[in-house]
Order: sequence, then structure tokens, then C-alpha cells
Amino acid sequence: MGLIDIQSRIATATATAGRPPGAVTLIAVSKVQPPDRVEAVLAAGQRIFGENRVQEAATRWPPFQARFDAIALHLIGPLQTNKARQAVEMFDVIHTLDRPKLATTLARLADERGTSPVLFVQVNTGAEPQKAGVLPDEADRFVAEVRALGLPLVGLMCIPPAEDDPAPHFAMLAAMAARNGLSGLSMGMSGDFETAIALGATHVRVGSAIFGERIQAAPDAPA
Repeated sequence: MGLIDIQSRIATATATAGRPPGAVTLIAVSKVQPPDRVEAVLAAGQRIFGENRVQEAATRWPPFQARFDAIALHLIGPLQTNKARQAVEMFDVIHTLDRPKLATTLARLADERGTSPVLFVQVNTGAEPQKAGVLPDEADRFVAEVRALGLPLVGLMCIPPAEDDPAPHFAMLAAMAARNGLSGLSMGMSGDFETAIALGATHVRVGSAIFGERIQAAPDAPA
């Protein structure tokens, strides 16, 4: 495993699907990875990274941005409305637009700043109550609302239920995007990105297969 291996597998899957080279963007998911691992992937040439939390990204990335050029940051975790201003200042792409209040906040910030990150709407394809994202039967209406606000919406994103075959979820998202005239499909992670590419993914989010398993913080010692 590692960056070169994942790049090779993406290229093979893209060719197998009959899609042109470069049709799939690799997002290296750096959340909770230690800085030395992130620096090694940067040194190997990767420039597109995904983070789950605004605060973690705000701490991690400024030192790297001072040393490496052309870094693009993608927010792939839920965005709280009160963190929206910080998010739009830091991220190039937000994959997790999922509710009207957040959309109106992002539109207001776009008006203030004269620019906005590129946006994906997150769809909860499995209708999981604990997971963010608009429900499938509400997605078309929400896409129309986001467009009416003048926001730069380019695609849809999903995270299928862990226990499900991801292929039907990816196919659902692709059909939904096509129906709404959206070209971007943010789908596929370390364990299923080749399936996602076969079904039209334009962005895959790969973490552990590039960096290795995440290092979790040790639990607090008992008092």
C-alpha cells in the first residue's frame, strides 16, 4: 500500500472502466494522521487532501502551506454552521453540504467574500439516522434550492452504510447526479474506490490505504 500503489490502482480502474486518464481525482484523507506521514505524502507529490474537522485542519495545514505550493484542501466531514466562515476561508472544496441553513450561510459568505469553495451535496443513500446528508427523496429539491442561491454546486457525495454492498449506493448517486445535470461524484474510499470508479466516481477519498491505519489518541488515564 501507499501513494504510488493507490495511484496505479486508480489508473487501472479508470482504464478498465473505459474512462480517460485523469478522470478521477485522488483525495488523500489526512484526518488524524501524524504530521510526518502527511509530510511524506506531500513530498511524494500529492497535493489534494481531505480533512474531517475544521479545527484540526486549521492547526495542521498552515505550516505545510508555507513549505509546499498548490495544496488543495477538501472538507469531507460534517460542517457546523458556526464553523462555516472558517471553513470557506480554508477549504477549496466542501463535500458535505446537507441542509438549507448551511446553504444559506454559505451563500451569504460567498456574497461577502466574492468567492466560494466548490460544493458537493452529501446524500445519505442508506437513510441512516446517525449519518449526515439529505435523504434520497429530498435530494432533487435541495439541489434546486442550492442552485437558486447561486452557489457553485458541482456534484454529489455519499458514504454507503458500512455493512452494505456499496455498488447500489454508488449507482443511485450516479443516477441522481445525471438527473440533475451534475458531473461530480465524490464516492469511494480505501476499501471500495475501484467499484466507485467503475460506477463513475470523479473524486475518491482514500486514507488508510495511503497513510496506514490511523493512530488513535490514547484514552485518558483514570483519575
